[in-house]
Amino acid sequence: MPRDWDAETYDAIADPQFRWGSAVVDRLQLGGDETVLDAGCGSGRVTTLLAERLPRGHVVALDGSASMLETARRRLAPFGDRIGFVLGDLMLPLPIAELVDAILSTATFHWVPDHGALFAHLAAVLRPGGQLVAQCGGAGNLATVVRALEELGADPFTGKVFATPERTAERLRASGFVDVECWLHTEPTPFKTLEGLETFLRTVALGDHVKAMTNVEGGAFAHAVAARLPRRELDYVRLNIDARLAG
Repeated sequence: MPRDWDAETYDAIADPQFRWGSAVVDRLQLGGDETVLDAGCGSGRVTTLLAERLPRGHVVALDGSASMLETARRRLAPFGDRIGFVLGDLMLPLPIAELVDAILSTATFHWVPDHGALFAHLAAVLRPGGQLVAQCGGAGNLATVVRALEELGADPFTGKVFATPERTAERLRASGFVDVECWLHTEPTPFKTLEGLETFLRTVALGDHVKAMTNVEGGAFAHAVAARLPRRELDYVRLNIDARLAG
């Protein structure tokens, strides 16, 4: 399974992901009665926006982190049985019994190391003609953080996939998707304080790096990375995906 997260801290600081995710939800073409898979629902902030667009529909909220799902359950409780929750790994066939009408994903796919397998698993649970609308880290994402990690002799995000639009389109078509559109855009994300930047780095971007460290070691590592950045800002690049499953 993917690593577990500090869901409460993530929920409190993930304003950038919520902002980006709001725009992705707006790209979905919905009538309001569909069943939609949120592939990587996290703490459920973006899932709330999706559920509001489905007053007669259903959301399948899937994540690989048990703590994220628990936080999402609390947030989404007002929607009652219109939300179903699934603990699942996007690297494996998804434990979803019935085909969904559409798939949404925000800030998740770059954590999945094999995008060929990812898109095949999504296609397997999507009805023919169904939409896939997603956004994740793309080529060039967090380049200044990568340089800082290299200067420190640390792993520069090995295992993360920051793909190009062209390679992503190829992988999607190989899994049976058509009407594929993929593009990049930049999302420079400034922080008001150094403490805020370091907390964000430690919780999100450097989570895999610090998971085996003590709190003191993890804090020192995030501080060392932040100190090597040219400004109090993260240079995010987002990869956008719009596609439909053939048929």
